[in-house]
Amino acid sequence: MSGLNKLYNQQKALLSGREYIGIDNIDGPIIMVRNTHPVGYRDLVECVDAGGRVRMGIVLDTSVDAVAVQIFEGTSGLTLPGTRIRFRGEPLTIDVTERMLGRVFNGLGKPIDGGPVPLGSAEMDVNGLPINPTERIYPRDFIQTGISAIDGINTLIRGQKLPIFSGNGLPHNQLAAQIARQAKIRGEASDFAVVFAAMGVKHDVARYFIDSFEESGVLENVALFLSLADDPSIERTLTPRTALTLAEHLAYTCGKHVLFIMTDMANYCESLREISTLRGEIPSRKGYPGYLYSDLAELYERSGMIRGKSGSITQLPILTMPNDDISHPIPDLTGYITEGQIVFDRDLHSRGIYPPVAGLPSLSRLMKDGIGEGMTRGDHPHLASQLFASYSYVQDVRSLASVIGEEELTSFDKQYMEFGQEFEQKFINQRRDEDRTIEQTLEIGWHCLSILPPEELTRLTEEEIDTYYGR
Repeated sequence: MSGLNKLYNQQKALLSGREYIGIDNIDGPIIMVRNTHPVGYRDLVECVDAGGRVRMGIVLDTSVDAVAVQIFEGTSGLTLPGTRIRFRGEPLTIDVTERMLGRVFNGLGKPIDGGPVPLGSAEMDVNGLPINPTERIYPRDFIQTGISAIDGINTLIRGQKLPIFSGNGLPHNQLAAQIARQAKIRGEASDFAVVFAAMGVKHDVARYFIDSFEESGVLENVALFLSLADDPSIERTLTPRTALTLAEHLAYTCGKHVLFIMTDMANYCESLREISTLRGEIPSRKGYPGYLYSDLAELYERSGMIRGKSGSITQLPILTMPNDDISHPIPDLTGYITEGQIVFDRDLHSRGIYPPVAGLPSLSRLMKDGIGEGMTRGDHPHLASQLFASYSYVQDVRSLASVIGEEELTSFDKQYMEFGQEFEQKFINQRRDEDRTIEQTLEIGWHCLSILPPEELTRLTEEEIDTYYGR
């Protein structure tokens, strides 16, 4: 076997040193090269222009006849006869180390904060390796974010994938930064290491995240990977993979608990659509490539907990829904892969409520296994269920009031209207720097339910009502 490996490495070195002079076609950032040796998908490529400048690229498509290569820095200045190509015969890799925490990188893992290149302790393929499903550990540990709308009724569990479905102009960036500052495991002294991947964001958004982490003093525990709006599309598709590679090293090699935040997944998917169109692929729903589901799953499934490893990766992908449409392909497919979603409501935002988390379409599918006695508090499961049921009835009462007028409602329905107002203003709404304990969140929930008569609290036990109602 060692002889075969030696022969393979010799052949690889021979082919990676081969240079092709002249290319067949240039289409935007993509070049076509014909009559090459067999090359691998996503292999690195060196492109040398007539002036001797080297630009890096990546193999997007390969066949017997031709190879499609996307150049990271664009194809401006390249000519068909004067361009030379070398296939490296290896995928994009990144040197990873704990010393990358506290630093800011571009989408390919190169420092952009003015500091030196950190000396890596391992070199890893950014495409990652699939996790064996039988080796996964079921997530059960409660993460306290300090945000009642999440901790109380949409609880985040360590190792979970819980996306935030937002819209343009809504404060998803502020919420992501607040979670990164406040997230903690109760009873453990160590804080989360945060790996933050921003794709296609504007300069002011990138600056907001950096300033926010600096001012709160958590930047030394955060690694930021920023692919700005004016960076190439292919870099935008590599940014989450590069960042996830560091997260995997921190979690599964260094034993850290990692909170991995990606924003904005809509920009990532738009880049996939742009590249797919340039390649002439047959489009699927709304012009997105047919492999959008598997591509997203490739990213989302690189998180969780693995048997025998002390660390974990908890994912919070953020996506802005086009036209606030939750049935759009991006949130639709994301919902199939992840374990719930936090949905923002534009009406709550217009009324000054932060965070504007919609109570009914939001859910956490793993919440039931991470709350209750010994994890949060014994009354938490029933309290969350009662809050959800009561707030659901509030929406029915509001719909009725919009038809007959609020003054025509019964006194019983007016109590529910008061509960809905209190729930939104006291439970969901909080300051952007407010870090509530789970006990504070549950007490606020009981305060809101105390507006309703006890006989309406059918999802709570008599013992729980006797203990907490009206306190």
